[in-house]
Amino acid sequence: MLIPSIDLLGGRIVQLVQGEKLRLAFDDFEYWITKFARYPLVQLIDLDAAMRQGDNTKLVEQIAHRLPCQVGGGIRSVEHAQRVLHAGARRVIVGSALFTEEGEVNIEAAAELQTNLGADRVVAGIDTKQGRIAVKGWKSQVQLTPDEAIPQLDPFVSAFLYTHVDGEGMMQGFPLEIAARLRKLTNKQLIVAGGIRNQQEIDTLDALGADAVVGMAVYTEALAV
Repeated sequence: MLIPSIDLLGGRIVQLVQGEKLRLAFDDFEYWITKFARYPLVQLIDLDAAMRQGDNTKLVEQIAHRLPCQVGGGIRSVEHAQRVLHAGARRVIVGSALFTEEGEVNIEAAAELQTNLGADRVVAGIDTKQGRIAVKGWKSQVQLTPDEAIPQLDPFVSAFLYTHVDGEGMMQGFPLEIAARLRKLTNKQLIVAGGIRNQQEIDTLDALGADAVVGMAVYTEALAV
């Protein structure tokens, strides 16, 4: 399944390379909302909130009200997650809050989200740079690998979103061997992102049992949607 992404930064829809360099920016929200309306799921990320430099709360609420979204970016508490769900999100993506400063899985936080929201409303964000999990808008890393984190989080969530930050926005292809390896770690929905460039790749990921979040290839029209 193809999941289009909408990344918000500074009140605009953007595409970044490796989570840092701005490549594209759009102000025509109506165009993209209309374009993505036929998809069963859209990924909506507030990059400002993820990077702890403000937020795009009103835009998130407006888009989540009109599209079937899973929303992430700076969601660090049950209360925040509940507000996002109340605004219309189908489920929330939680990343940094699931890991401690000491570099361990925060089982207590995961259990609290499951208890208050229900596992079906929670997606665990597993973002990696050079094989280690990245947090705080990809600005920091913890001493954990996805292989270590996923089994511990599996009881508390309905899906895992793995973002390969090293390839994000580069359209050089997603490392399929990683998707195959991660698929063996969980029976929950597996969603992958980072560098996905064409329909053939999406079909290959689908055959492996992984759904694909696509951003740059959509916004550059390398992939028709």
